[in-house]
Amino acid sequence: MLEKGLVQIYTGNGKGKTTAALGLALRAAGHGAKVLIYQFLKPSNLPLGERGLLNAHCEGITIRWLDEPWDMFQSMKDQQELQRVRDSIHTVMQEMETAAHEKYYDLIVLDEIVFCLGEGLASMDDIKELIEHRDPRVELVLTGRGASDELIELADLVTEMRPVKHPYDNGTSARKGIEY
Repeated sequence: MLEKGLVQIYTGNGKGKTTAALGLALRAAGHGAKVLIYQFLKPSNLPLGERGLLNAHCEGITIRWLDEPWDMFQSMKDQQELQRVRDSIHTVMQEMETAAHEKYYDLIVLDEIVFCLGEGLASMDDIKELIEHRDPRVELVLTGRGASDELIELADLVTEMRPVKHPYDNGTSARKGIEY
């Protein structure tokens, strides 16, 4: 589909990183692209609205996730759990490198991989390998808070989501269908 794929990063502390990536995936699929969305740290027990819809109704989009138990508040304190997740992410990144190199997809979205990198759950070496060894026509989108300067340097496009005002600040909880 593309003559030249780019590397995009959606980062920052504001809302909308995954939403932007999903919108791009829909747009690409609408033009006939084969798309893979891989969600890190969003296991199957999270009731995410996009999964059922994409799997059932969006031809050309495959959505997969790292199905490791994960609790944003507790998991970072458990060294065994952290190592298990690191190992799983490394395995997935090797699979992503193959998928990108062999051009199984035109667009690959790695949702929350930037956060994983910042927290030491993913390795910069794996991300560099993916970027360097992908077919030049494969577009990569990496999402998550905390993109490092080194990662930003590898990208062609970086968008930072910055919170200006958010209902969380007034005690509004995440809403089904909007935040998840």
